[in-house]
Amino acid sequence: MFADSEDDEQIIERVAALDIGKAEVVCCVRLPAAVGKKRRVQEVTTHSTMVGSLSDLANHLVDLRIERVVMEATSDYWRPPFYLFEAHGLDPWLVNAKDVRHLPGRPKTDVLDAVWLCKVAERQMLRPSFVPPTEIRRLRDLTRYRADLVGVRTAEKNRVEKLLEDACIKLSVVASDIFGVSGREMLAAMIAGERDPKRLADLARSRMRPKISLLEEAFAGLKVGTFGEHHRFLLSRMLARIDQANTDIAALEDEIEEHLAPFADAVARLEEIPGIGPRAAAVIIAEIGLDMTRFPTPGHLASWAKFSPGIKSSAGKNKGNGSTGHGNRYLARVLGEAAVGAGRTETFLGARYRRLARRRGKKKAMVAVGRSILTIIWHLLADPNARYQDLGPDHYDQRVSTTAKKRSHVRGLEALGYHVTLEPAA
Repeated sequence: MFADSEDDEQIIERVAALDIGKAEVVCCVRLPAAVGKKRRVQEVTTHSTMVGSLSDLANHLVDLRIERVVMEATSDYWRPPFYLFEAHGLDPWLVNAKDVRHLPGRPKTDVLDAVWLCKVAERQMLRPSFVPPTEIRRLRDLTRYRADLVGVRTAEKNRVEKLLEDACIKLSVVASDIFGVSGREMLAAMIAGERDPKRLADLARSRMRPKISLLEEAFAGLKVGTFGEHHRFLLSRMLARIDQANTDIAALEDEIEEHLAPFADAVARLEEIPGIGPRAAAVIIAEIGLDMTRFPTPGHLASWAKFSPGIKSSAGKNKGNGSTGHGNRYLARVLGEAAVGAGRTETFLGARYRRLARRRGKKKAMVAVGRSILTIIWHLLADPNARYQDLGPDHYDQRVSTTAKKRSHVRGLEALGYHVTLEPAA
């Protein structure tokens, strides 16, 4: 049975494509055929990636009335030409390198790659990647750097714990957080030269006071000299790096809060979702922006974030494990944390997480609830007047099919060897 095809074979009349490197960029321009000729006009030039050269190229493309400029996402080298062309009023498209692989068996050079990319682009066979506007990009730089600094701080804390283990000091066995007030005072005293386990244990505060005897045992290694001079030096350097990371993270959070001020309404509405706080809302806005027209439906957003199952079918059979693939790791981390946080609440999302975790495991429940949160986010950002309304933790119980529930219980009892007869209650 035949159906209408939605393919659009219209060729873009004036198109340019860039093959980008660190020092040079190869630009291919294809224009309409000259009067009386059939073949399109093609120009291939090489330019420096310095700002002056890229600005001259942008002006040249503007003079040629180029309708679209396409470039591959090559490391971070695409950023200068993309931003400069955008500032000159051109329509730059960033495309995935997987979509424009050259045909096998042909020579590969920068010139041929630029020509191939231009020919594919003029036939509209490419999809643009999501590049947020300037104000969102600034916020994204801040939130991503904060996440990276948190990772650096965590790595340094792990090194401290390994160092203490190497010195036979079992502080982490007794204290849940060796970097709390009590733990930091004990570590500072060790750096200052204190080696008496009783005096170190006596530095414990509040809830650590009942554990003084255990703390003395944890510091028993100091009596036999296992904590050497090199341990003291390394511990002081590690704690200094942790303190510096804390200072930098605090400064970043102040800067993020300042950049979030224009988006206060969106942040407030996102915070109504269980599991999402101010920091998570900032990351979400920084990664997906506020313009949901980039994603026509919630499914498009979930697919872009790789929170939807992969479909690979051949010869009537599904291939692979249905994994989602690699998406935006900053967004995925926040959605995963939000899903786990929502799982601890008495809400619809919490009930959904616990229900899925029992049947499918925590990892799949985290992805499924993360997708639900992403769907809610799309609706809240797509409609400025929309507000989050929780369906309640008993949503599934109220809408469960009584017939299916009876059938399930009857089958369970019959499997245990019982003959079941159901009679309605009076």
